[in-house]
Amino acid sequence: MSRRLRYVLFLYIFLGFAIGLFFWATYAYYQSTVPSTISIKAGTSEEINLRVPASGVISTDADTVLALNQPLTIVAGENISSYQMSLKLFGVLPLKNVDIQVIENTSLTPVGKPIGIYVKTQGVLVVDTGSFVGEDGDKCAPSEYKLQSGDYLTAMNGIAINDKKQIKEYIENGNGEEIIFQVSRKEELIQVKIKPEADENNVYKMGAWLRDSAQGIGTMTYLDSQNRFGALGHGINDMDTGELLKLGTGLLYHTEIVAVKRGEKGSPGELTGVIEYKPDQVSGIIVDNTVQGIYGVANAELLSEYTQGSQSIPIALKQEVTTGAAQILCSINGEVKYYDVEITRLTPGNEAVNRQISLMVTDPELLALTGGIVQGMSGAPIVQNGKFVGAVTHVLVQDSTKGYGIFIEDMLGH
Repeated sequence: MSRRLRYVLFLYIFLGFAIGLFFWATYAYYQSTVPSTISIKAGTSEEINLRVPASGVISTDADTVLALNQPLTIVAGENISSYQMSLKLFGVLPLKNVDIQVIENTSLTPVGKPIGIYVKTQGVLVVDTGSFVGEDGDKCAPSEYKLQSGDYLTAMNGIAINDKKQIKEYIENGNGEEIIFQVSRKEELIQVKIKPEADENNVYKMGAWLRDSAQGIGTMTYLDSQNRFGALGHGINDMDTGELLKLGTGLLYHTEIVAVKRGEKGSPGELTGVIEYKPDQVSGIIVDNTVQGIYGVANAELLSEYTQGSQSIPIALKQEVTTGAAQILCSINGEVKYYDVEITRLTPGNEAVNRQISLMVTDPELLALTGGIVQGMSGAPIVQNGKFVGAVTHVLVQDSTKGYGIFIEDMLGH
């Protein structure tokens, strides 16, 4: 093959690769801009502009074909219902299935107060397996290749497990007898046999790192008319496995912020609070731990503390949110205040549901106090044009003035 022919062949291959990359990037971009769900308030009409060169088919009693490179007006009836719209890019390539949901008109009270969080897991979480020196000086690892990180131990020899202390005492008093554990692994229940071994001090162990609880500080996002709350805007994950904790029980506690560590480049700041784990300090019960946040019911006697000076406001659906000026509500020095931010980007089609709002802190006072967004502010309400937009969820480690948020529509859809 001549040099010229090789050059032409290389050029065609490169051109084909470049065209393929362009179409892949275009496809991925349009996928990220189209939301998976479009909500419409009952009894209203909404103009939706998806700004994509696509056609869609709405599945109803009579399928309707729509061109979506122009604004689309959807008129919602008074009944709560749902439809599905199938999109094809350029009318050919399957792009995304979008659920269209007719929802109730909803108003919520933005809270913005710090909360202390304590949760117990459903069963006992296996963080990892490990080894120890046995009484004969050899390495022992009774749980190795039997248990996995992320497993939940729910029973042993038919006895329900409440906490890791119970497991420790059972093993130490068992004289090395084999234990049959009931294990929840990726939604499947299995049985695992483990024979504890004695360490160099003749104490029996199973060789596993276990966890049965988690605690921390966050921000309450909203309260509804039935005293139900939503908070954080993201779930409570285990610090080692990174997985969402399976919730057994959970409580909210009153907390006071006592110190603020300012965020710096490469080092996110944080709010430090004092939590008193006493019955008279309980302010709510946590009933759900989900990707979109934690949810539960606030105590009636402490409800006035969270709603003092606050009024309910209507929620903004995704199509009502725009880039530009907005505010977040949070408490840094004991006073709940609104601080100015700018919504810089919206990606309602992003698979990471709690990173669909990009924002930047512009308020001089908040920048002086915290350097921007800090840990503990997760759940701070975002308000724009008098409507409840969403909640702050994450801070950018390299630039604490910037972060992410979740749409309130997604928090309510948990």
